[in-house]
Amino acid sequence: MLIGDVARRSGVSARMLRHYESLGLVRPTGRTVGGYREYSSDDIRRIFHIESLRSLGLSLRDVGCALDDPGFAPSELVDDLIRQTRERIAAETALLTRLRRIGAAEPDGWEDVLQIVALLQALGSESAAKRQRAALSSVQEVPVPVEALVEAVLSETDPNVAGALRWALAQSGDGVLGLLAQGLGSPVAEVRKRAVQSIAEIPNGEATALLRDALANPDVVVRRYAALALGARGVADAVPTLIDMIVEETHDADTADALSALASRPTSAEQIATRLVDCLAHNALEPSARRRLTQALADIPGVTASRALAELSQDEDRAVALTATYVLGIRDAR
Repeated sequence: MLIGDVARRSGVSARMLRHYESLGLVRPTGRTVGGYREYSSDDIRRIFHIESLRSLGLSLRDVGCALDDPGFAPSELVDDLIRQTRERIAAETALLTRLRRIGAAEPDGWEDVLQIVALLQALGSESAAKRQRAALSSVQEVPVPVEALVEAVLSETDPNVAGALRWALAQSGDGVLGLLAQGLGSPVAEVRKRAVQSIAEIPNGEATALLRDALANPDVVVRRYAALALGARGVADAVPTLIDMIVEETHDADTADALSALASRPTSAEQIATRLVDCLAHNALEPSARRRLTQALADIPGVTASRALAELSQDEDRAVALTATYVLGIRDAR
């Protein structure tokens, strides 16, 4: 079969067939009387083998080794191709993500595009100071797409940078809370924690609703941060989790502040006092937990708390009795 016929049937151009020949990959078995290349069935089969291997990403050099070296082991080469392909896909995916984010920012001109690119690069910098500056400037200059800010805050390990990113997110527009809500369902515990911390700094009704839902999250850390934020907002649904945090000695000062804020409302104060008293009645509590619950009653106004403290001043646990007596003295002085 002449080279033109081979090119038509194989889909490999005559020019490429000549290139294969120059590299020694496939040489036509014979020549016609007129000197034209003539390919045999074996030659054509080898051409198809070459094209098959090239479709896997092999270089022509590797193709030659694979076809001509009897001891050639493909496993190592295939593993290397898999690695290269994954790296290429990751790079292309990162580029696609960056382009989408630039498009989402709707830049007016190339100056805006360059500013957005610079901010995106700074958010991914190894320097914490650069990341922090980028977070703060993302609100003042050309806005960075919220997807980039959310991705940054959910992966940030530096507390100062994380704080700046949460602030920037709180200034951003629509779409932030939906993305952060997805973070609450992440399989990575740190991501879930960062998501709830970010939601806690957004002061609107939608964020409060998400925090209410987070009280039922399987992750106890998420529940605790949600309860602290809701307590500061005066949402009584947080009370059970906050009392559990007192028992478990978690975020002591913040928990006390949240309960105190809730107790500023008379109805909430009675509810909190009742729950604290019920919790104190459990025999399985550790002595240290009973002392912390007694201390928590100090900032809860109302008759229920005062009556409970009076009874606790006679408690068998001397530390609890002394704590209750001290607290009663402070309340009387007020």
